[in-house]
Amino acid sequence: MAEKGISQAVISRLPRYYRYLKELKDSGKERISSQELSRIMKVTASQIRQDFNNFGGFGQQGYGYNTTYLYDEIGKILGLDHQHNMVLVGAGNLGQALVKYLKFKKSGFNFVCAFDINPQLFNQTVGGVPIRPISQLRSYVDENDVDIVVLTIPKSEAREIAHSLTDTKIKAIWNFAHIDLELPPHIQVENVHLQDSLMRLSYNIHKNEN
Repeated sequence: MAEKGISQAVISRLPRYYRYLKELKDSGKERISSQELSRIMKVTASQIRQDFNNFGGFGQQGYGYNTTYLYDEIGKILGLDHQHNMVLVGAGNLGQALVKYLKFKKSGFNFVCAFDINPQLFNQTVGGVPIRPISQLRSYVDENDVDIVVLTIPKSEAREIAHSLTDTKIKAIWNFAHIDLELPPHIQVENVHLQDSLMRLSYNIHKNEN
């Protein structure tokens, strides 16, 4: 399967396809056409076919798509057929909420350890995950199979910690700090700004009021 040159716009739609297909599969829907999926997802049927053709198509003319097969194949494209071990840096309210979110584990994203600077949290657990001093982060990452580091810390600390991990075996950083991290290309970075989403919501509220 050739995936080079696929746009980020296509990739960003894959999780949404995956989510809707799970609902269809769980409801007993055995097959679905691009037109039906278009009505459900508010994406044109042409766009859906173009997106899927990037990965080989998956459908049969006159039949449409087998829902379970399509769901499984998109899961493989997204890497969800593999387990990804994650560590949390910053065991505050947001960090603890992420660790406790059970759907991550069901999708193969498994928190294995958390780190913080607060001595009162040391040797405690959150969602069954142990919390250790942040001074042990580097040694833990070096000695264990960790794919993703999740940062829920102030931006003043995020850049330093992220750069300190660039020569380790980690593959990605999921960054909730209020800063856009730029790291060497061998480490994937997803910068998440929750406030941006809320601001877009605010804009649309006010646009509709005017």
